[in-house]
Amino acid sequence: MNKDNKPSTTTKVSKPAPKSNNPTSKSPAAPIRKKLTINASGFQKKLSSLAVNNLLEGEPDYEKLPSLSKVKRAREKQKTKYKPSLTSSSKIIRDVDIPIKITVQELASRMSEKTGDVIKSLMKSGIMATANQYIDGDTAELIVADFGHTPNRKASISLNEIIAGYQKTDKSSIKPRPPIVTVMGHVDHGKTSLLDALRNTNVTAKESGGITQHIGAYQVKHKDSTITFLDTPGHAAFTNIRSRGANLTDVVVLVVAANDSVKPQTIEAISHAKTAKVPIVLAINKTDLPDVDADKVRNDLLTHEIVVESYQGDVLETEISALKKINLDKLLDNILLQVDILNLNVEHDKLAEAIVVESKIETGKGPVATIIINNGTLTEGNHFTCGPAFGKVRALLNERGEKVKQATPGMPIEVLGFDSIPSAGDTLYAMPNEEAAKEITEKVKEQKLLESKESVKKSSLEEMMSNISKGDIKKLPIIVKADVQGSLEAIVSSLEKIGNDEVTINVVHSAIGAINESDVSLAGSAEGLVIGFNIRAIPQARAIAKRDKVDIRYYSIIYELVDDMTKLLSGLLSPDTKEEIIGHAEVRDTFNSSKLGTIAGCYVTNGYVANAAKIRLVRDGKIIHEGEVGSLKRFKDDVKEVKENYECGISFKDYSDIIVKDEIEFYITKQIQKEL
Repeated sequence: MNKDNKPSTTTKVSKPAPKSNNPTSKSPAAPIRKKLTINASGFQKKLSSLAVNNLLEGEPDYEKLPSLSKVKRAREKQKTKYKPSLTSSSKIIRDVDIPIKITVQELASRMSEKTGDVIKSLMKSGIMATANQYIDGDTAELIVADFGHTPNRKASISLNEIIAGYQKTDKSSIKPRPPIVTVMGHVDHGKTSLLDALRNTNVTAKESGGITQHIGAYQVKHKDSTITFLDTPGHAAFTNIRSRGANLTDVVVLVVAANDSVKPQTIEAISHAKTAKVPIVLAINKTDLPDVDADKVRNDLLTHEIVVESYQGDVLETEISALKKINLDKLLDNILLQVDILNLNVEHDKLAEAIVVESKIETGKGPVATIIINNGTLTEGNHFTCGPAFGKVRALLNERGEKVKQATPGMPIEVLGFDSIPSAGDTLYAMPNEEAAKEITEKVKEQKLLESKESVKKSSLEEMMSNISKGDIKKLPIIVKADVQGSLEAIVSSLEKIGNDEVTINVVHSAIGAINESDVSLAGSAEGLVIGFNIRAIPQARAIAKRDKVDIRYYSIIYELVDDMTKLLSGLLSPDTKEEIIGHAEVRDTFNSSKLGTIAGCYVTNGYVANAAKIRLVRDGKIIHEGEVGSLKRFKDDVKEVKENYECGISFKDYSDIIVKDEIEFYITKQIQKEL
């Protein structure tokens, strides 16, 4: 109170009533202050001062009190101030490891994102993928960047350094190895006969139809030098084998028959040799035959950029006769001359590195592979890895079937001891122990598994519409069993090329070995057939095939197999319908019949008319009706046909609008079977 006994608010409002430390204090302002005080620091002092003044001076000033909405906003502001904000926190950036291929679900897990969000992001990029499908590393990297994370690309599984570490040796013995020479050329140009002459053997007598069905590897001695020869088949079905042979070789001997000159497989052999970047030595064979011109071969080869030495080129040439063994030594001299400019020095004391030329299953031996040593020495008892297969060398057999203790560089050898059948073209590495061999094999299997998973490709409307427009394709299911891996690959490759947009062959299963019960059951469930190449079905499989009526076909020559399957597949083609006009008749009068309706009295102007044919009614050059003959009469008798220049009576089935001078055209439809 001031001297004028008037209430004063200036001093009282600025200082709130002091709080009592005594909890039992009976201060009259305490209950009111407790009631009006709110958890808003901006109003607490003001409310406390007002409460004291109101008690001391009587009636409170309601105009100076805050509104209820203002108090409510202050409370919400206070709560927000002390409540942690979850929405304003910064996103956690993660380092995401990205392999060569990864599933969508795994990628989402590594980013700690929802799988659905990742799928949506892929869809925006034009990629339709499910959670369990694989995407490639490049796509995954873009998705990770879109989500704001840091992508870390993992390098592909590299085995070269690991294998080199296992094969490392302190010993170093650098010596030249025998050259590996591949004999190539057209079928029946004398490639195998040339090797027969060089080895004094008779291989062609053992081959079906005199055609080489497998890759043969042999060694020939000449002037204290050893040459390793690869004999590749010449038929077009063996393109893949020839290509692999060229990649294994140091020199290609191109055999061309003087009486036949350059043929399609000759051109393919030249292409494979150029692709492998290996030198060519030309052997012009069958020069002993009468009326042959070797210069024609030389001239024909010029169109394929093969310029022989006699034409001032760099390709060594030799005119030979494999049958009469003419100039064979000169051919070997040219091979060694060509080899002299090549660097064929390799290590001999290290663990072996070899290429699988052929693989098969032999009774009593199990999986057997023919290999050629590129580097190092393979010894009996060595552990090895070879693609997805591994094992221990139980025996080494040379080309004559004799056991040897070790195989040196450049030597072809048969290896026993594989746990499974290796693929032709796989690389065999000798390992110091079994653990190392298993480790490398597991890594190879992991890599092959990743490679086998087909990455999701971008979809386009054009591709979808194209697939829809093609319609259903008729497929002939086939199970293929063969005696060796090389023949199996050639057969499957040839079968997959047969067909068109309407029919095709589906190789359900392919393997080497005898036809067993499982193969027959699979063919039965797929409603297909079983093909056996140089092998037969076991008795149990034959019994099941007879019971389930499954067709088993045996072949020993590949081109016969391919021709037979082409004819069989042609039977699945929808036949073409061809229309053939057989005759015309002119309407010269019409008659009405209560039973037959309108009968046209006609004159056959050309060909013949038949009651089994279909008809067209032509009026003023326009087709009025198409249908069938109701009846065909000659006088009062029903007849099957009437020939040219004769009269007849014709009625139409379910049609009677016929007038004079109409023309009736008779035609039949034929179905013509299409061929591939």
